Amino acid sequence: MQGHGQAQPVKPPPSTGLLVFLRVFFVVISVCSFGLLGWTMMLRLALVTRKSLDWGLFVATLAAEILGLVLLGTEGGEEIHTPGGWLGLALLLGSLVVVISYYLSADIRHFHQLSYPTAGYAQHQQGPAPVYGYPQQQSPYNSATGPHTPVPPSTPIPQTGTPTPTPPPQPQRPAPARIDQVRAELDELSDYLRKHEDGR
Repeated sequence: MQGHGQAQPVKPPPSTGLLVFLRVFFVVISVCSFGLLGWTMMLRLALVTRKSLDWGLFVATLAAEILGLVLLGTEGGEEIHTPGGWLGLALLLGSLVVVISYYLSADIRHFHQLSYPTAGYAQHQQGPAPVYGYPQQQSPYNSATGPHTPVPPSTPIPQTGTPTPTPPPQPQRPAPARIDQVRAELDELSDYLRKHEDGR
């Protein structure tokens, strides 16, 4: 019987090269079949993530592709003449675009979370980012102890007797050399301007 303290071993994610190959493979076979095999991407995603949302999207994708194929099959010749045929073609190609974008984003996100499982936990532990200029409130929960009550600040006790001497003020630092140089140049300029005006 397993206790709560034991962690189950985590299966390492596949290599990046294999993942890229599988993503490209499923996208290429879906595009080359003009959307008829788009359901294969959703089936792989549902098998990998095991989420009910992905299983539902797999069924919806399969239904949309079957409906698009049936609508295209109602056309008698090689050219599309009816609105149903155009709707079937739009359904196949539109679902292909949506399925490719969702498949790639969900697959990349899933394997990124497997590669870095502590990233979301660490961000959750740190809390929200501080907002500039506003004081941050302390959470009443501590990760180690659970909820705790904040301790009110204590008031200082007045002391009797002689006050403690305060340290003497710090002498001002000398101005940087650059400021002195600018002052000297301004003084020279003002002297020059005075002489120039007196000469008139």
